[in-house]
Amino acid sequence: MNTHLPDHFKCPISLEIMSDPVILSSGHTFDRSSIQRWLDDGHRTCPITKLPLPDHPSLIPNHALRSLISTFSLPDSKTRPETRALISTLVTTSSTVSSKAQSLRLLRRFSARDSAFRRCISDSGVVSVVLACVDSNHSSLQESALSLLLTLSLDDDNKVGLVAEGAIDRLVPVLLGREAVPDCRAVAATVLTSLAVVEVNKATIGAYPNAIAALVSVIRDGKGGRERKEAATALYTICSFPENRRRAVKCGAVPVLLRNVGSGLERGVEVLGVLAKCKEGREEIEGYDGCVKILVHVLRNGSCRGIQYALLALNSLCTNSKEMVMVALEEGVLEICVGLMENDNEKVRRNTSNLIQVLRGNHHWIGL
Repeated sequence: MNTHLPDHFKCPISLEIMSDPVILSSGHTFDRSSIQRWLDDGHRTCPITKLPLPDHPSLIPNHALRSLISTFSLPDSKTRPETRALISTLVTTSSTVSSKAQSLRLLRRFSARDSAFRRCISDSGVVSVVLACVDSNHSSLQESALSLLLTLSLDDDNKVGLVAEGAIDRLVPVLLGREAVPDCRAVAATVLTSLAVVEVNKATIGAYPNAIAALVSVIRDGKGGRERKEAATALYTICSFPENRRRAVKCGAVPVLLRNVGSGLERGVEVLGVLAKCKEGREEIEGYDGCVKILVHVLRNGSCRGIQYALLALNSLCTNSKEMVMVALEEGVLEICVGLMENDNEKVRRNTSNLIQVLRGNHHWIGL
């Protein structure tokens, strides 16, 4: 086994594979038993740098390296030599950017086909290395790392673990980065969507500084349709958690979404439909000049899903505001709704029926 493992898995003193790697204050890692013998012999210098050490040196466990060594040592088909070689490339500092990117792509390919392999990768300690690659200034390495994270996040068991390991810390800067390529921002937003499927992660992501603001900025300033669409999808998923709706409104999401819906980003109307469920969201939508015209345009020309959420937004607005009812009537919403009652989609028909009731005055007014 010794011949197949990377050199940095070996203790610089014993030249054997480390079973309990620890970090000395000099920053170098040794096997605990070897460095302890060195210290017990009275040495107070680092064996590598020869720099002086404190009188009572601390030995900090290197958990990530220990996990990697354990993974390489497993006699399992999932840790076959070629997989070990890929992981070795990622953790070796002298590896080139192109070789690391290729290793990430191959690990993603293996992970996409095998949930057991995904669990193996997640448990191996490699995630911290992958997250470090997300910080890279090289777009190919960054995108490959993001794509592997997305694949690893397919399993619910991994979603909470990835957030705990600091995935949000790495994703938000990508979304905010002016120099990040659109594809990287799009994948970063998609990873957030995947992580937010788990309810506890919705709260964690929403509370993270600038996470929601970063998604709003991508929708506002994104150069490509894909990144804006993925950012809107992530925002929609996160805002199914009620507290995040108010956070999104506070970040200025409503005018950004309405402008983008007016420019053809239909996914934005789904977010508006959710934001309209909170008082702050309704007030922001109502205060936007031409908001009903934009929603009416979706009713006339949108997809079935777009129509469904435009109806949902109008229902929320009109249920809570007599003024919005008057505007909707002036824009011909009632006539459009009569036609939508023939729609094949059951949710569209139900939302349409509710809105017709409100517009015809057969609804108990709230807050009036």
